This record gives sequence, structure tokens and C-alpha cells, in this order.
Amino acid sequence: MLIIPIKDGENIDRALKRFKRKFDKTGLKKSLQTRKEFIKSSVKRRATIQKAQHIQRLRDQEEI
Repeated sequence: MLIIPIKDGENIDRALKRFKRKFDKTGLKKSLQTRKEFIKSSVKRRATIQKAQHIQRLRDQEEI
């Protein structure tokens, strides 16, 4: 559980911004999204290979 102490006279928007930053750093949202549905390891591997190929194509185009 995240606890964000609010200082005297602090704006609630600023406190919310600190909460959001802390929440993003925990990685909880990302882990929940990955656990939402099961993805086979072969599909994950294929996606990483395709991503690497795409990045390599972009780098090759920059060289030309």
C-alpha cells in the first residue's frame, strides 16, 4: 500500500502527482496488465524478434 504524507498547506494536485509517480515506479499496473491474460512463451519470443527486426530496419534506413 502506498502512503503519501500530505504536508501542511500542500496542494492536493501536487500530492496526487506524487502518488501517480510512486505508483508508476512500483510497476504494479504493468504486472496487472501482463497477468490479465496468458501469453504463450513462443508468442512472446516472436514479438520480441519482430520488434528487434523493426528497429534494425529503422537503423539500416538511417545509415542510407
